[in-house]
Amino acid sequence: MKSILHTFVIASILFLVIGCKEDSNKAKGPVQGMLAEIKAKYAPDKRVALFDVNATKNTDKYILTGESNLPEAVQELKTRLATDSIAFIDSIQVLPAANLEKKTRAIVNNSVANLRSNPSHSSELATQATLGTIVKVYKQEGDWYYVQTPDKYLAWVDAGGIELVDEQKAENWETDKKMIYTQTYGHAFADPNENAAIVSDLTAGNLLTLLRYTDQYYMVRFPDGRNAYVRKNEAESYDTWLKILNPTVETLVSTGKTMIGVPYLWGGTSTKGVDCSGFTKTIYFLNGMVIPRDASQQVHTGIAIDSTKNFDNLVKGDLLFFGRKATDTTAEKVVHVGMWIGDNEFIHSSNRVRISSMDKTSKNYDEYNLNRYLRTKRIFNQEGKGLINLVKRPMLN
Repeated sequence: MKSILHTFVIASILFLVIGCKEDSNKAKGPVQGMLAEIKAKYAPDKRVALFDVNATKNTDKYILTGESNLPEAVQELKTRLATDSIAFIDSIQVLPAANLEKKTRAIVNNSVANLRSNPSHSSELATQATLGTIVKVYKQEGDWYYVQTPDKYLAWVDAGGIELVDEQKAENWETDKKMIYTQTYGHAFADPNENAAIVSDLTAGNLLTLLRYTDQYYMVRFPDGRNAYVRKNEAESYDTWLKILNPTVETLVSTGKTMIGVPYLWGGTSTKGVDCSGFTKTIYFLNGMVIPRDASQQVHTGIAIDSTKNFDNLVKGDLLFFGRKATDTTAEKVVHVGMWIGDNEFIHSSNRVRISSMDKTSKNYDEYNLNRYLRTKRIFNQEGKGLINLVKRPMLN
């Protein structure tokens, strides 16, 4: 019995020693520090930038592996290594992947494409992209493509949601005359009449090539070449839409109210379903402005208005952010966003799109969100990183 116990103890000690021993091939010291610095500089937010690069020591050289969609970051790494006389073998894949050949762009081909965190339908819904949006394509895994949306979000989309194209076809799509769908929800039809077969459903913000029009219908073309008809009273020529847009704080409010009752959907950014930041993003898009995807990104745009619950300083269209305040040991965490609509009320997606109040005497008083209120930012008519004015940059690519 003692012999068995002695053997077990020795084996356990050996396991701990071996298990705790560092991998001698793993990059450490200046190389590991260099990787961390470059990632912090170029890809601090993995949602919008990819720098997944590793270095392992092989005799007298480091082997660089991994991938990145940031050629400038990879080049800086190699330059710094060479400057410090550190020998290396470059095996980094700079995206787009070579096997895509020239099809490094795609156009969203459904009313809404679901973009997921990993290449499977069971994976988390990360975000959405609406019909007609041009995305960058970086790599393929089976029937899934790793893409980047115009607001820089990185995610996976299934082949059925997009039409793969090369740069020239993407440019052609961008310059084609367009129609934008302006209603919350509707359909495109096979013929210009009420009883025609449905070609596709449509959601607000969908873009299609405009071929011609009749008194009551636009004739349009989908990215994959399908032709269809859309009722003119539900859409507008994109150029005309931009000219007559004239967004105001009042149109922001009215746009938000058209979506009251739309269900909450984690990752949703369309009128089929929205999460909190997807809702504010959709409001602004339908008023000619692209803003960052997530609440924790939106909070870094615009100008600061309030952080003390002094709601008298707010105007309609301001964004209110909620979450956990910073402490001596924890950082601030933004987890929710809504839009101020005046009269002590804000509209937001929580279970569904709804209006809540900061007034304790109101029937729709929202004590929970008042208690976790962080700050208000104003982004309407503001400029800066992460904000795109569609009048100045007409198409999404």
